[in-house]
Amino acid sequence: MTDTAIRALLPAGLRDLLPPDADYEAEVVARVMAHFGAQGYERVKPPLIEFEDTLLDGAGAATAAQSFRVMDPLSQRMMGVRADMTPQVARVAVARLAQAPRPLRLSYAGEVLRVKGSQLRPERQFGQAGLELIGSTAPAADAEVIVLAAEALAELGVPGVSVDLSLPTLVPALFAELRLDAAARDCLREPLDHKDASGVAAAGGPAAAILTALLRAVGPVDAALSVLAGLPLPPAAAAERDRLAEVVALVRADAPDLTLTVDPVENRGFEYHTGVSFTLFSRAFSGELGRGGRYLAAGGEPATGVSLFLDGVLAVLPGPKRPDRVYVPAGTPRPWAQALRAQGWVTVAGLMPTADSVGEARRLGCGHVLGADGVEPAE
Repeated sequence: MTDTAIRALLPAGLRDLLPPDADYEAEVVARVMAHFGAQGYERVKPPLIEFEDTLLDGAGAATAAQSFRVMDPLSQRMMGVRADMTPQVARVAVARLAQAPRPLRLSYAGEVLRVKGSQLRPERQFGQAGLELIGSTAPAADAEVIVLAAEALAELGVPGVSVDLSLPTLVPALFAELRLDAAARDCLREPLDHKDASGVAAAGGPAAAILTALLRAVGPVDAALSVLAGLPLPPAAAAERDRLAEVVALVRADAPDLTLTVDPVENRGFEYHTGVSFTLFSRAFSGELGRGGRYLAAGGEPATGVSLFLDGVLAVLPGPKRPDRVYVPAGTPRPWAQALRAQGWVTVAGLMPTADSVGEARRLGCGHVLGADGVEPAE
């Protein structure tokens, strides 16, 4: 391996973002944040690293296994690098904006770092952009977050946006009603996660019938709600089902063309969620583009939110287009270049005189050159 290759080597799951992709990512983030800001979500910027006991408090506990830790040499306290920005924003809302009127609408964008990637997302560092609606228990809050996230993706040009709704508290409510012990719950979790009806039937015992019926509710929203409506659910689980139906109705009122599906037994990735949750997909991408749902912020305040995963979002967009670049030979008066920039050109200034301005323009990736008669193609 050459010295150059050694210098370019990065740890697994990390990468350099080069021109023009870095500019394009910044543009996409700006567009997403403008979409959120136009609808009342004010931006906050929590730190990349903070004390472990606050970072991993409340909803943040679910990210403990994915969080890097370091010792702060100043305070001699353990610190954690954020693996998810949602718990940080929830902390800001409760600790720094406790007196702000509710519901509180906050947005954010930044990088997160995780101990390891997954099979579908091998990246360990990636960008998040999202929003949190804090202080409301209304179904309209859930619907607003879902619609805003789907709209943001559609406005970027993501094709075939769909939302898969889930109820991560539904199965635990059934387990509690049926008084299943921890061993029985653990045996059922894997076949439920893999939608294995035969495995659920074999391990379910008294819960087998209703759990296999729940598996039949996985799919398009209308069929799923019909199946769920016919199940004899205990009160706590029935309340979750009824809230889902109400949220679906509100989403459809605002986004009638949005594709909705339901997976009432999905639990993976929703460890700290306490109600209607969801995952965003595109027909052009196999992985998740975002994830969100209802949870409890620090102090038990009700909240709902969503995080968009920018690496996935960028993968389904057409990609950056190089701006028109014009080479400005050395010695050109600065106002001339300023006038070109005002017209939308990107100017690249020559630092030394050259006898071949066209060749220098090509070498520097410029399609045009400023000549005696104005801007001309570099050909």
